[in-house]
Amino acid sequence: MEPRSPGFLHPGEVTLVASDSKPSALRSDLIFTPDQGFFSTLATHLVVALVALVVIGGATRVMQAGLACPDWPLCYGRWLPGGQMNLQVFLEWFHRLDAFVVGVALFVQALASLLCRRVLPGWFPGVALITLALVVLQAALGALTVTRLLASPLVTAHLGTALLLVAFVSAASQALTTREPQGLSLLPRWWLPLSLTTLLLVMAQCVLGGSLASQWASERCLSSGEGCLWLWRHRQMVVPVVLLVISLALSSLTLPKSQVRLRRLSMAAATLVLAQVGLGTATLRLQLNVPLVTVGHQLLAALLVAVLAAMLGASLAAPRPLNRPKLELAHG
Repeated sequence: MEPRSPGFLHPGEVTLVASDSKPSALRSDLIFTPDQGFFSTLATHLVVALVALVVIGGATRVMQAGLACPDWPLCYGRWLPGGQMNLQVFLEWFHRLDAFVVGVALFVQALASLLCRRVLPGWFPGVALITLALVVLQAALGALTVTRLLASPLVTAHLGTALLLVAFVSAASQALTTREPQGLSLLPRWWLPLSLTTLLLVMAQCVLGGSLASQWASERCLSSGEGCLWLWRHRQMVVPVVLLVISLALSSLTLPKSQVRLRRLSMAAATLVLAQVGLGTATLRLQLNVPLVTVGHQLLAALLVAVLAAMLGASLAAPRPLNRPKLELAHG
């Protein structure tokens, strides 16, 4: 008989993996199966990546680097334009790289949600597919933005799609985190419409600001008095946006004591909107000559959308009063 070498199989032999001294054909603990917590963590990381993507895109515009890479998807015909690399080229190149990574992550999330839909809420695979469709649209708009030489409607649509992605992913992240809503007190009927209205108004203001920026209306208004109508519209929208966000924050104080997360998110939104107004004012007083202040203004806008969407997602996951049929007294 041939001597056996430890760790090697002879032809025709089958070895079973032992676990706790009991033979088994497969180690189930070595197989990674995504659960709801995994998808919640992935969505949270995606929110951070998407906010960063919006900010890098804003920095690219502020530094006038939108056409630093004249072709798409390559940059000067290369994946890594080392010979032409400078600050502007790096910003545009890194913006595309971040978008690619986010796109791959959203694809993985959509595919995994379909494969693991039994452990997920029924709505999540649909939302994952919507975000995947949005990132494909976002990539197409990004390509058109370059090939059409930064046409204002395309740049604005590019920003609006990015904000929709932030909102969807942020809301899904918070809705997944709320795993046992039955332990929470019911939310009043007016809370959900108020949260949704606030989010939509803030997003409209952000898109209006993006349109203002894509036309360089602020710069033209400050230098030659042209394009001031867009700037005036953006400033007029500030008042209803701030009042609505502050009203939402104050209204959260009337929520049941168990809704701690909603109160914290609403207070964070109020803080962000006040800081946003301060940075917007500083941006104009500095005549848009300090890029960090302008980019900070865009960062707070993206964070505000993310926070309000998170609050909406948590609200959707929380229990709400049901429409119960009225009981009629029977006389007899």
